[in-house]
Amino acid sequence: MNEIPIALVTGASRPEGLGFAVARELAIRGHHVVLAGRHLDRTRTLAGQLAGEGHSADAVRLDVTAPDDVSACAEFLRGLAGRLDVLVNNAATMPDFATTSLLDADLTAARTAYDVDVLGSWALVQACLPLLRAAPAARIVNVSSGAAAQIAAGTALREGVRSPGYSLAKYALNAFTATLAAELRETGILVNAVDPGSVATHPERGDDADDRSPAEAALDVVRAATLPAGGPTGALLSAGDPALRA
Repeated sequence: MNEIPIALVTGASRPEGLGFAVARELAIRGHHVVLAGRHLDRTRTLAGQLAGEGHSADAVRLDVTAPDDVSACAEFLRGLAGRLDVLVNNAATMPDFATTSLLDADLTAARTAYDVDVLGSWALVQACLPLLRAAPAARIVNVSSGAAAQIAAGTALREGVRSPGYSLAKYALNAFTATLAAELRETGILVNAVDPGSVATHPERGDDADDRSPAEAALDVVRAATLPAGGPTGALLSAGDPALRA
């Protein structure tokens, strides 16, 4: 493992999910990928699938809201290679999917969204920071959402906020990204958020016909995870951004 770049992808326990598509693309590009998710049996199955395709992969159980899980994940990575080259914070939850207004939002659901989408990413960065510093050119990618961009532009406030807890959590994640990038600017670690657009990962919710496939959206995340030295940091990147062109 001394020469193979190590990548941790959270929220990677669903075969139709973005996390697994990102892990596969990183594996194709020569990374040893560690798939992390709350359901270890599922992540092991997917890691085994990648291994069956000739790739290098491991699996760990990780609930990003559980401090013991976060510590154990960092310890696993420390034992694996003593460093972490890529951290993709993809784990997320949208517990208020059907809510369309701040005024009748379930604040318990909103807290859950913040715990996973913001504080979970924050905790994992803190736990993995020594490993990221030990890598020659580490990259952190926080998977954001167009919902956050709508809040930033003010359109959501005029037209109504769908999934307000999730949307505001992703908005906070973008702010966290910019702040973290500023703190790490002198380290060479690049930190960016990526809005992959609307992705067809939840057929049970009625994906739209024009949604991007997970494999297509994963390319944007992976390009941000493999930016060259001198690339952008602290940015919110999306499809079509020059930095994400192949």
